[in-house]
Amino acid sequence: MTFKDKVIYQIYPKSYLDTTGSGVGDLQGIIQKLDYLQDLGVDMLWLNPIYPSPQYDNGYDIADYVAINPDFGTMDDFEELVAEAKKRNIDIMLDMVLNHVSTHHEWFQKALAGDKYYQDFFILRDEPTDWVSKFGGNAWAPFGDTGKYYLHLFDITQADLNWRNPNVRKELYDVVNFWRAKGVHGFRFDVINLIGKDQALKNNSNNDGKPEYTDKPITHEYLRDLNLTTFGQDPESITVGEMSSTTIENCILYTRPDRHELSMAFNFHHLKVDYENGQKWTTKSFDFEELKNLFHTWGEEMSEGDGWNALFWNNHDQPRALNRFVDVKNFRVKGATMLAAAIHLSRGTPYIYMGEEIGMVDPDFDSMEDYVDVESINAYRIMTEEDGKSATDAFKTIQAKSRDNSRTPMQWDETANAGFSTGTPWLATGNHFDINVEADKEGEILNFYKDLIKLRKDKPIISEGTYKAALKDSPNVYAFIREYGDKKLFVANSFANEEVEIELPEEFVGGEILTNNYDEYEAGKLAPYQSIAIFSK
Repeated sequence: MTFKDKVIYQIYPKSYLDTTGSGVGDLQGIIQKLDYLQDLGVDMLWLNPIYPSPQYDNGYDIADYVAINPDFGTMDDFEELVAEAKKRNIDIMLDMVLNHVSTHHEWFQKALAGDKYYQDFFILRDEPTDWVSKFGGNAWAPFGDTGKYYLHLFDITQADLNWRNPNVRKELYDVVNFWRAKGVHGFRFDVINLIGKDQALKNNSNNDGKPEYTDKPITHEYLRDLNLTTFGQDPESITVGEMSSTTIENCILYTRPDRHELSMAFNFHHLKVDYENGQKWTTKSFDFEELKNLFHTWGEEMSEGDGWNALFWNNHDQPRALNRFVDVKNFRVKGATMLAAAIHLSRGTPYIYMGEEIGMVDPDFDSMEDYVDVESINAYRIMTEEDGKSATDAFKTIQAKSRDNSRTPMQWDETANAGFSTGTPWLATGNHFDINVEADKEGEILNFYKDLIKLRKDKPIISEGTYKAALKDSPNVYAFIREYGDKKLFVANSFANEEVEIELPEEFVGGEILTNNYDEYEAGKLAPYQSIAIFSK
């Protein structure tokens, strides 16, 4: 199985389909929608964590790696999902959170109770460093009443694991192999480039201490060992690493085939182009120049270095891309198809986040009472109580940046609760009366996604071709050239809400059009949010 011609679909299980009336999505809900996913044409379903968890961080705080959270169903349900998906040529990708465990996990509880064997599973020190947790505050917390401190790069209930201990590595490899034995062929490794901490941990006030624990050389050794001991034994496996604050150089190393680490890597730089001074809780228009240059730099350098990108606009931690990069009030449909083409025709494996394929947008919540995300609630409090922002301005920022924007229930139809649940949804639905699967069955967006997925399978130039930047100086068009054998494909994507002129490279003038999200194309011009792909003559 090559991963280059595959398309992966991300499901936030809590919000996909509830079959019990509990208000929470479940595994049976995913099973019920497998025919829909098969019709869409996707190859693999990435599920956000489905393990037992106290849910301080939406399941990324795992209390048991080898069981199913009862909210989602049973192990029998999971095995049924794997089997039913396989019948439709769809595989499952599980979220592996191997950098840290919940403090509710048996290992941490045993360590806290004084078990020396398990204490060495964690990173304990007499003196904390000055590192800042990614969720705010110091990254160290008192380890019971021992006088020591444990490292938690994320929430205080997420204790970092000590990968330098071979017993930890063996336990984690066993976890991956447990799920492989269940028929799982895909693994998404959460913040995996943070596992290689130095033996001696030093103070570093630079960038909250990130240089001390990010992309360390030993991480590559650990990944090769993980590959050799687990998924590398399966030629069908597809793996992706979520890379926090990473570099192109490291992502080439993580993903170059001859290094036997991972299939591909996620980076997030392109989703920070609407951050004022690098700060998430701000509102500013996105910087197109920065976005375009990031795509070009990563596209070209990963292509030249034989690395592989995981391409995406949306996920469970991001507001909807349509609200960020498109004049969504006037051009939702054309904007949705343009954004899709911009990554599906590029070099890398595209990921679709549930609802993206029908053009879902941020919900029209009008009160803080509608939000449940703890990060958003904390941010609102800080903005109003500490930063001096008015309640109105703080709320506008939450509306633009909350993670709940992408976590609202999948919009299946226009009935109450969007066809998601017969009960009260754990999070309110969005604007589903206008935007839902039933409404888009004969519409533009869903069918355009189907066409793009089919093209990746049918055209090696898309799945295998190189990447070269084009129209680098354009103030509103992101364009690139794919090349494979003697074929070349020019792709131009307009991010403007008005007609713009482009200078087509000579070899593509009069060439065959492969895709176009409009019915027509006027040479040298792009309509608002038009995307066009043209073969060389």
